[in-house]
Amino acid sequence: MRIYNTLGHELVELETRDEGKIGMYVCGATVQSAPHLGHGRSAVVFDVIRRYLEWLGYDVTYVRNVTDVDDKIIDAARAEGVGTDVIVERAYGAFDEAHRLLGVKEPTVEPWATHHIAEMLELVEQLIDTGHAYVVDGDVYFSVRSYPDYGKLSRHNPDDLRSGARVDPNERKRDPLDFALWKAAKPGEPQWDSPWGPGRPGWHIECSAMARKYLGDGFDIHAGGHDLIFPHHENEIAQSEAATGVPFAHYWLHNGMMNLEGEKMSKSTGHVVDLLEVLTQHRPTAVRMVYLRTHYRKPLDFSENGLVDAEAALDRLWGFRRRTPGPVDATADPEFIARFKETMDDDFDVAGGLGVLFDLVREGNRRLDAGDDAGPLTAAYDEIVAVLGLGEPSAEAESVGDEVAEIATRHGAPGGGIDELLAIRDRARADREWAVSDAIRDDLAAIGITVEDTPDGSRWHRG
Repeated sequence: MRIYNTLGHELVELETRDEGKIGMYVCGATVQSAPHLGHGRSAVVFDVIRRYLEWLGYDVTYVRNVTDVDDKIIDAARAEGVGTDVIVERAYGAFDEAHRLLGVKEPTVEPWATHHIAEMLELVEQLIDTGHAYVVDGDVYFSVRSYPDYGKLSRHNPDDLRSGARVDPNERKRDPLDFALWKAAKPGEPQWDSPWGPGRPGWHIECSAMARKYLGDGFDIHAGGHDLIFPHHENEIAQSEAATGVPFAHYWLHNGMMNLEGEKMSKSTGHVVDLLEVLTQHRPTAVRMVYLRTHYRKPLDFSENGLVDAEAALDRLWGFRRRTPGPVDATADPEFIARFKETMDDDFDVAGGLGVLFDLVREGNRRLDAGDDAGPLTAAYDEIVAVLGLGEPSAEAESVGDEVAEIATRHGAPGGGIDELLAIRDRARADREWAVSDAIRDDLAAIGITVEDTPDGSRWHRG
């Protein structure tokens, strides 16, 4: 397997620290506000990479943090006149709901920054003791000049950065590039005790401490959005390796940025789209499909037309699987599995993997039309779709059970379910009672259930 390592900017072979295991740290949400489309892309991209590694047989420890103390959270709370806990709880709930709708798997560990202050203090003390950090009136700064490899991830030259650096007049740094590890307490801000007085952690130290706690030194994969390469990930590397003297993470993966109708997304300009708003207006699986149709490292153009096309593509995929409902008692077709693996082993080329899946569906439909056995293809379909997280939502109807029972009562099957309704509809169609047939179909459509007519009778699915 070859993956593109931002550290070194080249394709390299994946070699894990521990045989058969992979430790993966993904920078999660800073819970200051609701998630936007860019947050969704990062969550889905690394969810698929995790799923693929697990499908290959790796035991993956997937850590996705929550930053619940930060300047932006404090500013948002101050602007609304509420406590930071109110901001955090609301924003985290929105992220959690978005992940659920997108089908993102729960992380193995989800550490919250405020629950790991002790680990951060330990790391800061280590940096002070080794001469890589210094204290100024309760603030603690990392000395960038003390770490000769600074800039190796982002390829930024510290001298060039220094010439354009600006220093806040309230900061007392020795060097404009030095960054805060610990911030002295200010009135009205969250604070914890420390050897240097009450205060709170800087943003960068949080991920270093939590990654080290759950994955150890020299873990396998650190991932996040392209916008985090500098300064966040650069600073993580500097402070971690200065403290330990060993590599922080061996592979760095970064997903490309989002464009909206050709314009770059930016919070500073307000050119963003609320993720939950999109997920309630479209099939969440179609949003996931849009994220996966472009290679994860490339910029992605998000548009309404792209969503419509993704929904049509899902219908083609799901239409094939509905032709052979239920579990499949067959070994997955080795040719298509091998093609999918070859594509994914080339830097997680999910877009290419989707191409393999659509080729499989085309061949599967051809075999079914000819009356041939498509069992091995269907089994391969199920494996690939599980890796991509693009399976059709469950056909169970418990969530609309009351509405279905009401519709069934109106059509002469008191308290019945969907099976009874479809039986009535099939009889109506056989008797050419089109008004009854159409009424049942329309009533079910109104509660999110789609009915399809097949040579074997009516079938239904959600959405």
